[in-house]
Amino acid sequence: MDVSTLEWTITIAVTVAVLLFDVVVIARNPHEPTLKECATALSVYVGLAIAFGIWTWTYHGHDYGVQFFAGWLTEYSLSVDNLFIFIIIMASFSVPRKYQQEALMVGIILALIFRGIFIALGAAAINNFSWVFYIFGAFLVFTAYKLIGNHDDETDGDNAIVKFARKRLPMTDRWDGLKLSVRENGKRLYTPMLLVIISLGTTDLLFALDSIPAIYGLTQEPYLVFTANVFALMGLRQLYFLLGDLVNRLVYLSYGLAFILAFIGVKLVLHALHENELPFINGGEHVKVPEIPTLLSLGVIIVTLVVTAVLSLMKTRKQDRAQS
Repeated sequence: MDVSTLEWTITIAVTVAVLLFDVVVIARNPHEPTLKECATALSVYVGLAIAFGIWTWTYHGHDYGVQFFAGWLTEYSLSVDNLFIFIIIMASFSVPRKYQQEALMVGIILALIFRGIFIALGAAAINNFSWVFYIFGAFLVFTAYKLIGNHDDETDGDNAIVKFARKRLPMTDRWDGLKLSVRENGKRLYTPMLLVIISLGTTDLLFALDSIPAIYGLTQEPYLVFTANVFALMGLRQLYFLLGDLVNRLVYLSYGLAFILAFIGVKLVLHALHENELPFINGGEHVKVPEIPTLLSLGVIIVTLVVTAVLSLMKTRKQDRAQS
């Protein structure tokens, strides 16, 4: 895929501009957004992602368009899974609703930074070491196994780093927007927002470890990997407020994501075998292992997400009826 410097420049400039706009708007008026605000913003972001995918399809070709849509849907579904953890973090720290937008905005910026770093590292590894696909594939299959095994577990925001900060830093219970520290009685004290941001940041780091190998299983183009992540994260804040309790009703989401990650993991291993042309017992000839087409991957991802959502809502609706 031939991506010009101009395309990269425009993409990064627009991403930074949107983030700056969000930061300025939220900073001027911290509040809990209405459903109309969230629905409007989310519609714009999803519409832009679809428009970008169509442009990629038209300008760079059918294959790259399919790769973008497959990557975007995968990253978006993983981002929805992130919302479970974000909700738990907000609840465990009792973050006031009017400050949650600010905290989420910082979390999204950190996620973009971490994913940008991992995208660059992943691209460098792929270009220099073809066997890295074996590692990515095995890691995704292992992640899928963990996702199924831990789908009922609940965690809070108090990871090891947060607990260390609580013990070492002078803290106050006072909230003051995004301020990480305040002065009380002449002493510098750190606010709970610092712990929230640390918790969101470490969570983002862990999610980046899962999401980047997953999308590299669908496309090896750093530009598509970057844009798919940007579009998946841009509407995450609005999705958090729009879905609300609905996120908790997607009870089978972990199973669906586990299947998708395992499928992409197998796809990566097959891709590695295809690239390395390992000799198989066939008269001593080198036989290329066939790859899973990206269009088939896109179909598997869409069907899995639809089935997961439908089964989840059917189960929760049945439970609601049984309780009423």
